[in-house]
Amino acid sequence: MPPTDDATPQPIVRLRAVRKAFNATPILRGVDLDLPTGETTVILGPSGCGKSVTLKHIVGLLTPDEGEIWFENTRVDQTPEHKLGPIRRQIGLLFQLSALFDSMTVAENVEFPLLEADEGTPQDRAQRVQEALDTVGMHGYERRLPAELSGGQRKRVALARAIVVRPRVMLYDEPTTGLDPIRADGIDKLVVKLKQTLGVTSLVVTHDLTSAKKVADRVVVMFHGEIIAEGSYDDMLRSEDPRIQRFMRGEYHAEDDAPAAQGERAPAPTQRERTGAA
Repeated sequence: MPPTDDATPQPIVRLRAVRKAFNATPILRGVDLDLPTGETTVILGPSGCGKSVTLKHIVGLLTPDEGEIWFENTRVDQTPEHKLGPIRRQIGLLFQLSALFDSMTVAENVEFPLLEADEGTPQDRAQRVQEALDTVGMHGYERRLPAELSGGQRKRVALARAIVVRPRVMLYDEPTTGLDPIRADGIDKLVVKLKQTLGVTSLVVTHDLTSAKKVADRVVVMFHGEIIAEGSYDDMLRSEDPRIQRFMRGEYHAEDDAPAAQGERAPAPTQRERTGAA
């Protein structure tokens, strides 16, 4: 296990020198990342830089080619698939496109992870579903289908499904993508609320600067599969790195395009991706 300073609480998640390539194209190039307990870390970076791939490694949906991934004292990348359940049940994942089941009602979608884990009695599950929906402001929508909801409402239901298992860590994959500024602000406020009320440790992957400024305790900037800076949001604004300056100003430059974005084929899903769900 990587050593930590006794005076500093051990981060709940740690990545050490993580490398990953698809079809011989490097995606992650030696990523070192800590998630301090109880804080919200935001990974900023352009599309294709490896942000979402990093999330999949944390929950064991992908295995690194090199490096180590730790959840507390358990090394995730060396844990067999059939033993990852206890770790995954401590991690909630908000998918970029919500990933709700179209044929299930809101209540059924939120209850699904509890049923999968065979957790609680029907009465217990109903109470937890209601608590989760109340937390995200979706009380009264229990019998609706996803097709009857707006994009922002679907995101809230997906978030309720993620927190119904009472996770210690929340992973958000582009949580405000496709939402108008008002709905995006609602999701940002929920991210902050979960940290303040539940003490959840969060990792938010985004290229939405407005969202990052609102939710981040700490910002990590990733380019071409490498972490090139970390600090506060204001630190990033003051950075002298021209890549960060251009990103924070929203200015395009050809050299900032991730090499993986040019002609990369999507990898076939692994067994963990087909069967695992955070």
